[in-house]
Amino acid sequence: MKLYSYWRSSTAYRLRIALNIKQVTYDIIPVHLVKDGGEQFSPWYTELNPQQRVPVLDTGKSCLIQSMAILEWLDETYSEPPLLPVDHLSRAQVRAMMQLIGCDIHPLNNIRVLKYLSEQLQVDDSAKQTWYQHWVIDGFRAFETLLKRHSGQYCWHDQLTLADVTLIPQVYNARRFQVELTEFPNVTKIYNHCMQHAAFKNASPDAQPDAI
Repeated sequence: MKLYSYWRSSTAYRLRIALNIKQVTYDIIPVHLVKDGGEQFSPWYTELNPQQRVPVLDTGKSCLIQSMAILEWLDETYSEPPLLPVDHLSRAQVRAMMQLIGCDIHPLNNIRVLKYLSEQLQVDDSAKQTWYQHWVIDGFRAFETLLKRHSGQYCWHDQLTLADVTLIPQVYNARRFQVELTEFPNVTKIYNHCMQHAAFKNASPDAQPDAI
C-alpha cells in the first residue's frame, strides 16, 4: 500500500494515524505541496488525483482520494481495532465530530485557501493569520462543547475513534499558527493523551521522511 503524503498536510496526517493504529504496512510517497509551484499539479499526480490534493491511498487495486472517505474505508476493511462505535446513534455522533473538523474548520484554512487569500486577494500575512485563527477558534468552541458532553480519555468516552484521528492534526496546525488554546481544556487534554501513543507519535509531521 502506498500513501501519497505531504508531511504538514493534516489530511495526510489523519491517514498516517489511522494506518498506524490499524497496523497496516504502507510506504510514504512524498508530494511536495510548495516546491516548484507544487508537485500536486504535475501531470503524473493529476492522473492519481484530479483534485490535485493530498492524500491519495493506492491500495494496489484502486487509488482512493478524500481522507474522510478513506478513513471509513480503512475502518471497514481492517476491523481491528474498530474506530467507530458499534451502535448507529453513537456512530452518528462521532461522524459529526469528524465532519465539524473535516468539513467546517479544515477547508477554510488549508494551503490552497491561504494561498488564494495571499495571491489573488492580496491579503497580508497578519490578516491571513487572523482569518486562520478565527475559523479554528469558531470550530473548536463547538467541538469543546461536544467534548464536555461526550468525552472521556478520548473524544467519544474512553474509545479511540476517528474523531480523535481527525482532531489531533487540527490541533497540531492550530499550534503551528499560534492559536491560543487555553479556552479548550478538553481539546488539549485529548491531544496530550493521544500523543502518548506510538501510532500518533509516528504519524506526526516532524517524524516524516519528507519533513524539512
